[in-house]
Amino acid sequence: MARDYYGILGVDRDATDAEIKKAYRKLARKYHPDVNSTEEAAEKFREAALAQEVLTDPQKRSIVDAGGDPEEQGGFGGQPGGGFGGFSGGGLGDIFDAFFGGQGGDRGPRVSRVRPGADALLQMEISLEDAFTGVQRDVTVDTAVQCDVCDATGSANKSEPETCPTCQGQGQVAELQNSILGRVQVARTCSRCQGTGEIIKDPCENCSGDGRVRSRRDLDIAVPAGIADGMRIRLAGKGEVGPGGGPNGDIYVDIHVEEHPYFLRDGDDLHVTLQVPAVDATLGASVDVTMLDGSVTTVNVVPGTQPNSTVRQSGLGMPRLRREGSGSLIAHVDVMIPTSVDKQSQELLEKLRAHSKQTAGVATLSEGRSSGLFSRLRAKFGR
Repeated sequence: MARDYYGILGVDRDATDAEIKKAYRKLARKYHPDVNSTEEAAEKFREAALAQEVLTDPQKRSIVDAGGDPEEQGGFGGQPGGGFGGFSGGGLGDIFDAFFGGQGGDRGPRVSRVRPGADALLQMEISLEDAFTGVQRDVTVDTAVQCDVCDATGSANKSEPETCPTCQGQGQVAELQNSILGRVQVARTCSRCQGTGEIIKDPCENCSGDGRVRSRRDLDIAVPAGIADGMRIRLAGKGEVGPGGGPNGDIYVDIHVEEHPYFLRDGDDLHVTLQVPAVDATLGASVDVTMLDGSVTTVNVVPGTQPNSTVRQSGLGMPRLRREGSGSLIAHVDVMIPTSVDKQSQELLEKLRAHSKQTAGVATLSEGRSSGLFSRLRAKFGR
């Protein structure tokens, strides 16, 4: 369904270019991101800028008046190949215009003077603790902002732009050029208006008629809890303002999470390795773990815990991004076998061995399966 460009600006279908631009500026002052930072306002600002661009372009406006939408493929309900023989756009007219300078006289400006601003990309490094709790970061960016001297009009007296006398508003001029067909006319972008078809007769000294100036701006970036390395935050409408007071671009922030000394993240789970002496693995022990928010949780190692065992504690992992709940804390038990013992310890261990019913030997297949040893061997050798 074609967009109602007249309705977006609130003008009649017979509105003049001056009335259309006046209606756009009225909406721009209300919804410009520097005045209204909501996403709804940013969207209305973009719609108004697009409507102004379409309705001040004679060719695009004629498509709108015929019931189509020039911003959709083909201009009429998305049907491709308007014109002759499947050529997109104006068909054979475009071909003749390319060689003979667009002498049909109804092509209009090639470039809008009011254009969207460019997007920007920032890099941000945070700690795993910041990713766990969420964090607010202040950053300073060099960007283009709306000129407050001319209110983004580009004119010292805030007057309307005038039709370029060099190209008569077409955005292009015809030049003679030698070719295999002889001397032919080709269309070139008008150097006076840079293809917009309009000029500012009294350019603002502050912005040189561009409607924007370079400035440093402070941004407050909210990094949500649970964000992961490599994720990107979008700040809609926080990028540079476009030429002629066009809608702001977006700012994207790429997040890089630093490695932690002892936690390893896997999705929403946190993994930690506990080094447990063999005697504690045999008799049982408790290990305190300092969590990412500074709290302390106790992991209980039950008597008889085997090497490479894991202890899972649900709800103590990373917060789920923009969802309820958290992942798990998974503790991996690394049983430490002493490489040397003193005489007293050796005597105690000898007594323990004398009382133990376990002896060293070759594990049977069933024993290996039950202990998980054979499954680890198969994984190691790829079987």
